[in-house]
Parts: sequence; structure tokens; C-alpha cells
Amino acid sequence: QVQLVESGGGLVQAGGSLRLSCAASGRTFSSYAMGWFRQGPGKERQFVAAISRSGRTTYSDSVKGRFTVSRDNAKNTVFLQMNSLNPEDTAVYYCAADDVSGYGDLVSKILGQYDYWGQGTQVTVSS
Repeated sequence: QVQLVESGGGLVQAGGSLRLSCAASGRTFSSYAMGWFRQGPGKERQFVAAISRSGRTTYSDSVKGRFTVSRDNAKNTVFLQMNSLNPEDTAVYYCAADDVSGYGDLVSKILGQYDYWGQGTQVTVSS
């Protein structure tokens, strides 16, 4: 089992940047593909970005070119660098882990694929 704790959220003006971090417990962090999802007011939780065990990345169309996901396996941490933020990016951002042990270098955009979730961090972008 793994526990995930997000940090780095806050209030930022449109056009600004934030860097989210997600620290994972446990010794098998490198066995997990990691994802970021977000849930805006009155909306369903949606995929944002994900990174495979080897560092292969995938993004939603709405953030491609603005957000960058990365991971540091030595520090059991995954990051989400968010640039050129706009008010539509306002949401609670969640980190998630997908146990892909034995499944190669998979990375998924599907919410239900992920096994563990953090409690989320609020990102608010003012216009």
C-alpha cells in the first residue's frame, strides 16, 4: 500500500505558475505509474497528466504544452509544473498511483485504473 500527500497548491493570478508535489510513502514507488487528476467546482474528476515508471508522459489536451509531469524515484515524489495558468484550471488537484507491477511501462488516463489517491490540494487561479 502507498500513501500520497500533495502540496504546493494555492492562489495565483492568471498567467502565473505553480508546482505541485506529491510525496509517496513506501519502498516500491518505482512500481507505480503516477497520475494527476483535478476536480473543478461542480465538475467530475478529470485526468490531467500521468507518468510511467520509466518517465513516459501523457497529458490531457487542455493542459498539453502548459503542464509538465515529472518524477524523482529516489525521493518518492512526483511533480506537476503548471505554467500559463488560467481560471479554468481552478480545481482540487489529486495525485494517484497505479500499481503496474508485472505490466511493463503502462500509463493510464483512466481514473478507475488508479489504486491509491491523495487528499488533494486546492489550486485557485484568479482573473
